[in-house]
Order: sequence, then C-alpha cells, then structure tokens
Amino acid sequence: MEQQESRKIIHLDMDAFYASVEQRDNPALRGRPVAVGGSRQRGVVAAASYEARQFGVRSAMASSVAKRKCPELIFVKPRFEVYKEVSLQIREIFAEYTPLIEPVSLDEAYLDVTHNLKQIQSATQVAQEIRAKILAKTQLTASAGISYNKFLAKLASDYRKPNGQFVIKPAQGLAFVEALSVGQFHGIGHVTAARLNQLGIFTGQDLGQQTEAFLRQHFGKAGSYYFAIARAQDHRPVVADRVRKSYGSETTFEQDLTTQEELLSGLQPALESVWSYCQRTGILGRTLTVKVKYNDFQLLTRSRTVVAPFTSQAILEQVGREVLESLWPLLKGVRLLGASLSNLDTMGQDTPGRQLLLPL
Repeated sequence: MEQQESRKIIHLDMDAFYASVEQRDNPALRGRPVAVGGSRQRGVVAAASYEARQFGVRSAMASSVAKRKCPELIFVKPRFEVYKEVSLQIREIFAEYTPLIEPVSLDEAYLDVTHNLKQIQSATQVAQEIRAKILAKTQLTASAGISYNKFLAKLASDYRKPNGQFVIKPAQGLAFVEALSVGQFHGIGHVTAARLNQLGIFTGQDLGQQTEAFLRQHFGKAGSYYFAIARAQDHRPVVADRVRKSYGSETTFEQDLTTQEELLSGLQPALESVWSYCQRTGILGRTLTVKVKYNDFQLLTRSRTVVAPFTSQAILEQVGREVLESLWPLLKGVRLLGASLSNLDTMGQDTPGRQLLLPL
C-alpha cells in the first residue's frame, strides 16, 4: 500500500470540450445552450454545453429528446478535425511535465507526475500550471483531479467541475469512497448500480462490507474490482499510449423485438454510440460484431471484417443491417442488441477508397 500511496496521479478533463470549442470559435454561441451533433430525428448529441446541461441535455442523448428538454437548444455540426488539433495542443502541454500520459479520449487523460520533468514536488501545483497553460493556449478550461491512484483521481476531477480541481489525499481516500453512492463510482453504470441496490448495497461503505467472494459470485471478475475500489485501492499504472482493443454499446429492451424493422431500429443506438466513439477519439476499426440476446437468454454474436477501417456511420450501419439480415427469420424474440468495434487503428491513415467485406 505504501507504494500505491506514493504515486501522484492527475486526471485532466476538459470542460464540455466540443461545445466549448464551438463557443470559443463562434461568439454568438457563448452563454447559450449548445449541442454538438445532428439535429435530425435520429441524431445523437455528441456533447452539450453547460448551459444545455442545466436543462438535462447530455451526451449520447437522442437529439429529439434533447430538443424537447431544451426548445432553445442550438445544434452545431461536429468539427472533429478542429477538436483533434486542440487535443494535440493540450497533449503538448502535458508532455512538458511527464512522459507518462494515458489518453482516455480527445478531452481527457491520466498523468503520472510522481517524478515529473520539472521536478515539482506538489502534484497540485503541476495541475494548476497545466490548467493555466491550457487556458492561455486554447482559451478553454480544464478540471483536474489529483490523488494517489487513477480511480480516485477520476472521481476527484468531477468534484469541482467546471474549471476547478480537487485533491484526495491518502488519508482521505477511504472516507471519500465510503460516503459516495455506488452510482457515483467510475466503472459502475446504471444497470450495475441497480443490481447492487437490489442486494442492499447503496453506498461505498455498504460495498466495502461485502466479501470479495460475494461480489464475484454476483458480478464475476468485475466483483474483484468493486471489492478493491470500495477500499480506495487501484493498482493500475498510468500507461503511456494505451491501446484499446475494442469499444461497444448495447441496449436491453423492455419488450421483445420480433420484426426486422424493430431489429434495425433497435441496433441503431449502439451503432451511433460506436461511431460517436470513433469520432470522439480519432480511432477507427475494421471488425463490427453484433450481439444478440434472445428472450430465453441465448446469446449469439456475428462479426464482419472489412479490408480497411470503417470511415463513416453509413457504412457501419450498412454492415450492421447485413449482419441482422443473416439472422432472419427469427425463431424467438430478441431482448438485447449490441454492437462493438475491434481491430482498432488511429484515424487518418491511408485507406483504400473501396471497402471489401470479408466474413470473420
């Protein structure tokens, strides 16, 4: 534990990054509710300004829902080439302090500044300097969380948003975690939080009272992770240029899907989430996997691989439709649909103009 507590880790997170860039570059948008994304019926919000968030508008929300929540919402077409350029500027600032930079997406990263290049003893001071330089160079604000492990640093960066920073010291870690609701834990989503609540586990303190065997029984390997973070423990190092192997999203439906039209419509949110990840991170993939869970809980996956990475949401949707059509006719209802992308690569490499589809 001593080695764990000796680390100095910063989680830097840009504030409403895409929307803030748009407001920076277009003064008419400043102070107004802005959503970056498509305004069409089946569009999705990629990012929302803080003015829009006050109305309940969030990223990954359907544009039609966002517009109902905020009738004055202004939709702006994404400019990912601009976001990537700004992200590189921010990355250059990080590199002045440490080579141990683990990007999570274009707008957030973990930094290990235990032994930083400027030999600054205080990680708080490092975070302050980085945030000031980001503001001076990009006119954008960032929030920072500082702690002795990645899990706590991530929690801390959300604590003083926007344009703030928060420190969780080794002596404070356990008490901080115990006071949180399990739904506030990074890595525990709404579905898992609901399952924990059903087991009578509502807070970090409740979670910390469970045995690892009990948590593994109910949550598999993830149970060991929950056991550790409930004790404010996270031994994962900051890994420079970490490569993600896949990204996916899935939806469980209240009523079984039984028609081809319902399947196509049901898969759409997962495909949009996957493509949003590609645009947000600048990472593309060559293999699309569709996950189907029937009403009797039988699980089926089907994959298609292309010669060159998918370069548009339209192509992703085309392949997704072809995979679903291969499952027809349905012999039973479908309760879950998901899509994931693998064989990932960075955006911008030379790709052939035509993508040949190959069965995996």
